[in-house]
Amino acid sequence: MSADLLPDAVLRYDDHGDGILDVHLPANPSGTGVLLVHGGFWKTAYDRTHTRPMARALADAGFVVATPEYRRVGPGGSAGSGGGGWPGTGADVRGAATALPDLLAGIGVRLDRLRATGHSAGGHLVLWLATTDVSLDRVVALAPVCDLREAIRLGLGSDAARAFLGDADPDAADPMLLLDERPATDVRVVHGVEDDTVPVGLSRGLVARHPWIGLTEVPGGHYELIEPDSTQWATVMRALSD
Repeated sequence: MSADLLPDAVLRYDDHGDGILDVHLPANPSGTGVLLVHGGFWKTAYDRTHTRPMARALADAGFVVATPEYRRVGPGGSAGSGGGGWPGTGADVRGAATALPDLLAGIGVRLDRLRATGHSAGGHLVLWLATTDVSLDRVVALAPVCDLREAIRLGLGSDAARAFLGDADPDAADPMLLLDERPATDVRVVHGVEDDTVPVGLSRGLVARHPWIGLTEVPGGHYELIEPDSTQWATVMRALSD
């Protein structure tokens, strides 16, 4: 990986092995932080490093970017309390968001506001985060797994949602239902119409049930939304910036 993509700091938000987050700092901070939650169907095979180009691009645009790792499901992790899967994964993302202002203050960085964005499974996690008591100015979910029951029905990611939930009740982690109680947070979704990894129908269903959520559909598939050199990147930046 190119040295200019490496984080400016790596901070610890929890004592377990995955309780760390990367920080990418802008040359001229805007005062706005972005919690960037990576995807990968909640699986240990995927970690935060694949979003470092996105993190650096956001930092170059003036955002203070924090990318947490979190406990996942698969080799080295298992569903259920105490490990990856629900509720441990959610607890990690919530813990990272809650700890972030103090962690950044410890390296001399202060935020005026915090936004969150996440891709795929990370999109699920930031939508869920919007329903908690974490103070967020905005959530931008990119191609999110926003309907867990539908994800299970479709078997997305080799039945990833079922593995993520284990024995947990899907309703406890499902933004489709939890967003019935509208949060104060501004919630936006961006989704590629040709996405065959997480079909756009999930986001359309979310907005049909919750019409106050803003949905922007773009050409292309699943991964262009996290690639700064894609034509879709400008739409992602507008969703986070305006």
